[in-house]
Amino acid sequence: MQQTNRLKPFFENINFERADNTMVVNFGPQHPSAHGQMRLILELQGEEIIKSRPHVGYLHRGMEKMAENMIYNEFLPTTDRMDYIAATSNNYGFALAVEKLLGIEAPRRAEIIRTMLLEINRIMSHLFWLATHALDVGAMSVFLYAFREREFAIDLIEDYCGARLTHSAVRIGGVPLDLPDNWCEDLEKYIGILEAEVTKYEALLTDNRIWRMRLENVGVISNEMAKSWGCSGPILRATGQKWDLRKEMPYGIYQELDFDVPVATAGDSFARYELHMQELRESSKILRQLIPMYKESKCELMAHEPQYISASKEDIMTQNYALMQHFVLVTQGMRPPKGEVYVATESPKGELGFMIVSDGSPYAYKLKLRAPSFWHTGLLEELLVGHQLADVVTIIGNLNVVFGEIDR
Repeated sequence: MQQTNRLKPFFENINFERADNTMVVNFGPQHPSAHGQMRLILELQGEEIIKSRPHVGYLHRGMEKMAENMIYNEFLPTTDRMDYIAATSNNYGFALAVEKLLGIEAPRRAEIIRTMLLEINRIMSHLFWLATHALDVGAMSVFLYAFREREFAIDLIEDYCGARLTHSAVRIGGVPLDLPDNWCEDLEKYIGILEAEVTKYEALLTDNRIWRMRLENVGVISNEMAKSWGCSGPILRATGQKWDLRKEMPYGIYQELDFDVPVATAGDSFARYELHMQELRESSKILRQLIPMYKESKCELMAHEPQYISASKEDIMTQNYALMQHFVLVTQGMRPPKGEVYVATESPKGELGFMIVSDGSPYAYKLKLRAPSFWHTGLLEELLVGHQLADVVTIIGNLNVVFGEIDR
């Protein structure tokens, strides 16, 4: 009887009185097209969706609480596991927030390397999105081609830091490594290949009548809807809103770079597809500008702040004081000043924000993440209503959500 009473509030919220032609189905949490552990409770009238309730939390790991129990440098690799399709974007967002808290800046060469890694990550993320979305809709060939180019981008990351998926390629105060020999030449070759292949992807999809029928006028998001649900990134820009944090609130060296912010107005799935294709070209344009900038920069990779940042490996191995300082920073952690910061960056999926509250101890008193996928998943509650069941797979794939950063 006690167990029954516990479940009573849950069952009170479910309406069991439905018309004969209305059916409730579970889409997920184990579904090949849910793109992660998501459960959609869909109420159908025939094939039409009349109510949608997205449920998340199946991948919850308590990352924000973990951050409050780790020293700052210790938590950085954990951020890889959020948007694991573009791990460096998470590393960078966290490192930038801590740097703002400390009041330090990374050296110019380090910022150039970071920006290279960020834009390669953006390319990797967009290619992954295109491949899986196309496969969901039925375009098998594009899946194979896009993954091929993504593997080449991953090879570049691996040449730099040795990792392919979870990179940890950024440090608080700079980067751990300089670029290997001939890495810039390999990057330039890759950009040329990518630009040619993007044109081929478009030749396969843009005028393909099946692709257009599955995407056009499907998942239409108005500008008002996007703003009310807190959308950002390509989802917001596809509604006609020209908003990119790299332009509107520049960070790093983005203010020195010449690139456009693609915008679409239709707000449907096809508009978001076209936007992603344009953004691939813009990332290539940014990378081409970074190569000569890197070659002209001085060989400084980490900020010189002994109170917060370890000295170079050479100094640690040769100078006693540097070794002692390094030992303290590794075992006890840095002690940033008291304060509160919020830093937002433009990840491949939208606005990725880190809020840190410091009480002066080696551990964050409070850390809160603002992940774009969370808001875009909430949008499904309103967006799916009125669509056919077959459109659910298209819309979920098109929104490009990753549950590592939703559940955290």
